[in-house]
Amino acid sequence: MSHEVSTQPRDLPILATTESTAGKTYIVTGANTGLGFEAAKHFVRLGAKRVILAVRSIPSGEAAKQKIDEATATTDVAEVWALDLSSYASVKTFAKRAITELDRIDAVIENAAVATAEQTRAEGHGLSLTVNVLSTFLLAVLLLPKLKESAEKYGVLPHLSIVTSGVGWDVRETWEKIREDPLVRMDELPSEQLMVTYPLSKLMDTLAVRELAARLPVEQGKVVINSICPGLCKTELVRNCPPAQKQAIVEQHELYGRTAEDGSRTLLAGSVLGKESHGAYTSNCEIRECVAPNL
Repeated sequence: MSHEVSTQPRDLPILATTESTAGKTYIVTGANTGLGFEAAKHFVRLGAKRVILAVRSIPSGEAAKQKIDEATATTDVAEVWALDLSSYASVKTFAKRAITELDRIDAVIENAAVATAEQTRAEGHGLSLTVNVLSTFLLAVLLLPKLKESAEKYGVLPHLSIVTSGVGWDVRETWEKIREDPLVRMDELPSEQLMVTYPLSKLMDTLAVRELAARLPVEQGKVVINSICPGLCKTELVRNCPPAQKQAIVEQHELYGRTAEDGSRTLLAGSVLGKESHGAYTSNCEIRECVAPNL
């Protein structure tokens, strides 16, 4: 357990306001539970025009929508759209629908992820790599033109925020072994090391955000691209972890974990931080500088 986890602040600020969100359109992946659900509920509460709950399971999404509608006393803002990040075809279908049906997109919060020790494969790779990295950035790249169009049409500064994790910095030794060909070597890890694929995928997300942002400056792309670390939060992400590891994480949750609602405030922050957050790793609703500079 890192010192940062044991000292992480709680009751984080809510940087998003009605003034900054009213009338806007948001996409939140993995919005049926945990951080994504709480972030989507915040956006609805803060006056968004449309909030797309991008979920793998439509029934779970509809149940989440009902809870959001009841909590916010509204019925015409949250929408449930199918998105299965284990399928490139599903990602492409979702992106095409968003580009066609949404008049604008003000922020995309890519929150959905998996953590598993099972040797499950999707689109030719391990599930964590496909869902957490490849499909996540496929969706990002497909939606960037729509975000730019929204910026130019409505005079706004859209955001593309990728939810990452500080645990990625804890696997630098493993990263050094696979970094020359990570898409192949990550898939070659032995079964007893499969849980390391989650932090590795999150490290790859952070580094990919840096690279994408460097290749697409705000002045050119008209979009702020950043990564968000929500900290240690009490969510269902650990549900597929091996029993011993799951128990250890649950104990950390009890001692130091944020609630999902508290952690979701970091997602809100990612959607409103300024141009200075472009390419940055954010944590505790703030931009963090000089994170793992040697990677």
